[in-house]
Amino acid sequence: MMNLGPIGIWSLSFLAHPDKGEIAEAAAELEDLGFGALFMPGWAGGDEIFPSLERLLAATEFVPVVSGVVNIWKHTPEDVATAYASFEREHPGRFHLGLGISHEVYEPVRYRRPVATMGAYLDELDRAERPDLRERRLLGALGPRMLDLARERTAGSHTYLAPVEHTRSARERLGPDAVIAVEQHIVLEADATTAREQARASMADYLTLPNYTNNLLRHGFDEDDLRDGGSDRLVDAIVVWGDDDAIAQRVAAHREAGASHVCLQVVGGVEATLPRESWRRLAALTDKGITK
Repeated sequence: MMNLGPIGIWSLSFLAHPDKGEIAEAAAELEDLGFGALFMPGWAGGDEIFPSLERLLAATEFVPVVSGVVNIWKHTPEDVATAYASFEREHPGRFHLGLGISHEVYEPVRYRRPVATMGAYLDELDRAERPDLRERRLLGALGPRMLDLARERTAGSHTYLAPVEHTRSARERLGPDAVIAVEQHIVLEADATTAREQARASMADYLTLPNYTNNLLRHGFDEDDLRDGGSDRLVDAIVVWGDDDAIAQRVAAHREAGASHVCLQVVGGVEATLPRESWRRLAALTDKGITK
């Protein structure tokens, strides 16, 4: 039921850009360019997350729109089920729900037993939702126990800031049929020094969050890699930069490791803008197979 296609776009600008009309125009263009899905973050969206998702759905005709991810501390299961029902009435079959547990640093009092908490949230959602939503939801899952929950209770996982090695281990854990939608940071810059500087800026906040750093430590990196904005080895594993061949090779690596879908996030000082020229460049890589 969840066919996202091989390649999509993940963008903070769908939520943060001030010109709502331009967001709609950009979404329609991305659909025309052939991207398989549009992912919008929800962790910082507050009350704006569902209106912003509706804006993307209304601006497009057939491309799936995915929340990547709705923060379960900010939205009750009843709120999520109500929003889903509204989207399903107006745009049947096109909205897919990504849910996430957030981070302890943001929820220091309530953040306890995250896997059990997510399981209880899904229990409430199951009581409130339409039956088909279970097959159209993903968990923001990095650790093994959250991946297990994703396998048992949802269509699969939406991973973020994760190397190819994690995609491979996630596929082994989730099995052959689950959806694995992988976010991939991209810096469209060929100079190594400039590209890594922009990449480190985009990674800085994430490297303060244990959910991400613990995942990196589980997949081949050590404490030295996490220091001073990240080692070159870490930066290059998380953020693909360079020419079109480099981007295509990284996408292919995730796909070969088991990703169902790779959603591309253009970073490097443009996170809250609408990088439409960059998106057009990515869409033009059809001869390298990354949008097919």
